[in-house]
Amino acid sequence: MIFTDERNFARWFIIISSLLIVGLILWNTSIFFERLKQDEREKMEIWAAAQAFLDKADEDTDIALTLQILNKNTSIPTIWVDENGKIIDGMNISPETRNSPEKLQDYLNLLKEENEPIEMVLGKNQVHKIYYGDSPLLTKIKYYPIGLLLIIFLFIGVVYFFYTTTKSSEQNKLWAGMAKETAHQIGTPLSSLIGWTEILKEENVNKSYISEIEKDIERLLTITDRFSKIGSAPILSKTEIIQATKESFTYLKSRSSDLIEFQISTPYSPIYVNLNETLYSWTIENLVKNAMDAMRGKGKLSIEIKQDSNWVFIYIKDNGKGISKSKHSLIFEPGYTSKKRGWGLGLSLAKRIIEEYHKGKIRVFQSEINKGTTFQITLKKFNTYS
Repeated sequence: MIFTDERNFARWFIIISSLLIVGLILWNTSIFFERLKQDEREKMEIWAAAQAFLDKADEDTDIALTLQILNKNTSIPTIWVDENGKIIDGMNISPETRNSPEKLQDYLNLLKEENEPIEMVLGKNQVHKIYYGDSPLLTKIKYYPIGLLLIIFLFIGVVYFFYTTTKSSEQNKLWAGMAKETAHQIGTPLSSLIGWTEILKEENVNKSYISEIEKDIERLLTITDRFSKIGSAPILSKTEIIQATKESFTYLKSRSSDLIEFQISTPYSPIYVNLNETLYSWTIENLVKNAMDAMRGKGKLSIEIKQDSNWVFIYIKDNGKGISKSKHSLIFEPGYTSKKRGWGLGLSLAKRIIEEYHKGKIRVFQSEINKGTTFQITLKKFNTYS
């Protein structure tokens, strides 16, 4: 618990610190941008004053400094208009725009939106206006915060992806280790039970008793085999899926309440898929048990198998309490459960077995609250594998 609290504190500390740093960078960028923008306006005001001075100067006036000031503007786009709004001249504008009256007028309208014009009083009290835009440097700084935010979001995304991937990998290793350890722990007493069964046979104990014990031993062997396969790639082989489904169905039916009505509907012709039968039966068992829990031990449960030219579809349907649409994906997450007991691993294991090991699909096909749920398993038929 302490370790978890420390990790949460560190996570929030990093997030808050990152946001503060980003906020400070954006704040300083904004201040720098406004100062630079003010500097450019002051330069344009000096330029306009120099232009007015040049217009009023006579032949004896020394205009060298004035011309030097006017020639300093090499980056700020500028358009000069008279009292009637007619364009007189332009500077630092592309030749394509400058040589086209329509494009030049459009560019003037754009400059009017960027900055307030600077008035320039010439001879005979003529008031002309200088419209100017942001320099290329100022334009780049304007979009700098956007680029910075994109980089920050990308960085956060990479960190989040790395964190979730690492966490998921750790969980997978943990569950796989627990499963293999469980299989190992079951194996020792199971070997002993098999030995005791042989002794009971020699003691002429009622054969029906021994038969039931052997069924339970066989069941334990199946469970051990299932758990030992978690965390490693299972071996798939050509399997007749109708027969495999019926075997799981029959086993579950014989060990379920008489208050549950079981039905199964399958095609008459065999269907072959690339399958690990042990893990597939585990999937069917998890889905059927989930359905029985949803019906609270009483209701109607059916399994139906359909097919098309490439795929086989297995439907497990119950008339239980149903699942809200918002939880259709959530129920497959490890640890999610609506029951008071259980680890919430049944549907998660089913999804992993079908989608990761068999490259199929499993989903909630249909569900209505208080009317029931239908799960759909989709597997590729054997003859379509390359």
